Parts: sequence; structure tokens; C-alpha cells
Amino acid sequence: MTVFLVSFCNIFMNFVIGLLIAKFLGPEEYGRFALAYATAIFVQTGFFDWIRLGATRFYSRRSRNEEPALRATLDFAFAVITMGLAAGLCLLLFTGINFTLSYGLIALALSVAAANGLFDYHTALVRACFDDKLFARLALVKNAVAFALMGGGAFLFGSAKMTLIGTIISLGGSVVTARAALRDPASKPYLARVSIARWLMAYSLPIVGANLLYLAIPLANRSVLAIVEGFSETGQFSLAYDFGTKAIQAIGSALDIVLFQIAVATHELHGPAQARQQIARNMTIVIAMVLPACTGLWLTLPSIEELAVPEAYRGHFDVLLPLMLTGLFCMAMIQYAISPIFQIEKKTAPLIAAALAACAADPLLLLFLHPGDGASRLAIAQTGAMLTALIVLIGFACRAWRQWPRPRDLAVAAFANALMGAIVLPMRDHEPGLATLIEQVATGVAVYAAVVLSFDVAGLRAITLARVRLTYARMKPL
Repeated sequence: MTVFLVSFCNIFMNFVIGLLIAKFLGPEEYGRFALAYATAIFVQTGFFDWIRLGATRFYSRRSRNEEPALRATLDFAFAVITMGLAAGLCLLLFTGINFTLSYGLIALALSVAAANGLFDYHTALVRACFDDKLFARLALVKNAVAFALMGGGAFLFGSAKMTLIGTIISLGGSVVTARAALRDPASKPYLARVSIARWLMAYSLPIVGANLLYLAIPLANRSVLAIVEGFSETGQFSLAYDFGTKAIQAIGSALDIVLFQIAVATHELHGPAQARQQIARNMTIVIAMVLPACTGLWLTLPSIEELAVPEAYRGHFDVLLPLMLTGLFCMAMIQYAISPIFQIEKKTAPLIAAALAACAADPLLLLFLHPGDGASRLAIAQTGAMLTALIVLIGFACRAWRQWPRPRDLAVAAFANALMGAIVLPMRDHEPGLATLIEQVATGVAVYAAVVLSFDVAGLRAITLARVRLTYARMKPL
């Protein structure tokens, strides 16, 4: 529960910082920042994410004590890749090739990629060892520094470059401040093995390849907008996409951090059969949480726009985000519900096929959509691409997986979501503002939770009651 809460708060703070940056930079400069940051995430995923995935799946307290070569290989690989990126950047600067981003922004984007990769790698190590306190410490320091430097950089300088510099310092600084606790004394550089790196890559690269293809779709769309419509339109599109992505990830990734680690531990301690049951239960929990989050985001959109969205982005935001929501739901299902099936079985090749289907669907859909719709056209095509990928991936999973969520649980979640929507929908016409938002959220949560807990979907009632009892016991005076 501690890891879930910390992860949720971490993403929520990223969400708040992103809104502050968008407000202080304005649409045009935010468009530059968003494109540079999206490039950084693309580079990070391509070069560093296999290290994070290897740590998440195979590192543990047992491997830390019995297999120090694993950590040594991961550390050495990270260092080599970082030096390779630095050398590649130096060569790029001498080519004279013109890109959508300036050379300065490209250099900062690559630095953000390395810093973010460093942070994600070390948090993966900490989570794999279930060190909740250290995980909370890393997230707290990163968010505090990011709020001061990223938000402050945007406010004082109104510059995408200064904001990216704040990003680098906050990510790298959090790891540096905890370097003593993060060290593994038994892990020495000479223990690194190419064979271990190859083994980790064989597991991770299909996942990395799929994630790269998924990231390529919004990155390409932003780049097209920047070239055709300018950075201001890119900023409008980026805020809607980033807002929706972070809102859904606040639920999905926080759940995944806990649930997938439990599935890995179950596989290691109790075998594949128990792990499959845990994955099926995890899928139910993810669906039961992400579905009402997406619905609730649309229901509360007028009040959210009034309270949180900077004025310069209004009018575009409430048009673009609803067009993206179905795609964001599909992406959450791919990442947090279906992909763990292939990860736990160590058969990750189908993830590439589904991502390729998405990349093919996006330009095909653009051919059939009206060319004058600008960012809306790209948002619809992006959603269609993610829906295509989800359908393809479920098709692969049906051929190899027999442990699925109970239809009863899924039906109850769908009914609870529909009932919540029917009751909260009339409130959407109320005067947008904080009072309306609180009324909508309180009513929606109460209705949905009452139905889901009454039918004990995925054992959530037992988990909730156990947590309430534990909290009460801790509060009870001795």
C-alpha cells in the first residue's frame, strides 16, 4: 500500500508540475518542451528501458545475495550506453543536419533521457527488493526538486531549455542523494557478463520495441503538427495528451508497480500456476480501476478545465481530450492488463506484432479522415491505432493464455461504471468549479465503490476491510 500511495503521489506531482509548466511557458514554448521531452522518453525507452525491465523482472533480495553479477551487468550496461549516447551527440552536432528541434534542445533531450533512465532503473531496483522507505525517499526528493526547478525555471525564464535543465537536476539529484543506500557492495564491475546482458535483452527487447512503436505514434503526430501548424498547435495537442496520459497513469502505473511485483514474487515462490491466477486477478483490478477513471475524467471535464487548464489552452483542450480518452484506456489495458501475461511467461514477441498493427493503423486512418481537422484528426487516428493494438494483442493472448478474469467481475465493473455515469452525468451541466467537481467525484466514487465492494470484485472488499482494520489498529491508543 505504501508503494501504491507513493507512486500515485509521484504521478500526481508530475501532473501538477506539468500544468504549471504549460501555464508559465505558454502554448508555443510548451510545444517545444513537450516535443523535446517526448523525444527524451523515446530515446530512454530505446536505450535504457531494457535495463529497467530486467531489474523489475529478475532482480530481488535473493538475486542480490546469490547473483551479484546481475546487478554488475545492469550497472555496467547503463554506464556504457550513457557514454555511447554522449559520443553520438557529439557526432550529431557536427553533421549540420536540420531537425524540428534545435541542437540545444536535442542535447537537453538526450540528457533528460539518461537522467530519467537512471532514476527509473534505481527505483526499479528498490521496488524489486520491496524497500518502501527508500522508494518513498527517492520520489519525495525528485518531486520537491522538480517543483522548485522545473516550475521555477518555467516561471522565471519562460524557457523550454531552462525547464529541461531543471528536469535533469531533479532526476539525477534524487539518485545522487540516495547513492549510499542504493549501492550493492557485492556487485563489482568485473563481475559483469555479456551473456547476462544478452539474456536480459532477449526478454526485454520485444517489450522495448513495442513501447517504442507506441511512443512513435504520438511523437510523430506532435512532429507533424509542429511542421505543418507550428509549435503553438503542438502545445495544444501535447497538453491534452499529457494531461490524459498522466491522469490514467496515476491509477494504472501505481497499480502495476505493486501488482506485477506480486505476480513475479508469486511465480518465484509458488510456481507458474499460482502466478497465472495472480495475473488474472491483477487484470480484473486494473480494469475495475482504470475504467471508472476514464469515465470520470470525461464526466468532470468542464470543471477540470475551469480549475486546472491554463486559459491559453481552453477551447482546444475540451475538444481534443475526449477524442483521446478511448485510446488512453486501450493503452492502459495494453500496458497494465494484457502485457503482464506475456512478461510473466517470458514470451514477449506478440507485443511487437500488436504495436506494428498500431503503427500501420495510424497513417491508414489519417487517409480517411478530413484533412482540415488538424489536431483533432491526429487525435482520432491515434485512438484508432491504440484500439487496433489492443484487439490484436488480446487475439494473441487468447491463443496462449487460459486464465482470464471472471466474467461476473467484469460485468459488475461495467454495470457499476454505467450506473456511476448515469447518476453523475446530470451534474455535468452544473456551473463548472470546485464545488461541482467535489460533488461529482464524491458521488461517483460512492456509487462505484458501493457496487464493486458489494459484489467483492477481485477480492477488493476483503483488501479494503483489511486495510481499514490495520489503519484503525494503528490509530488505536495503546
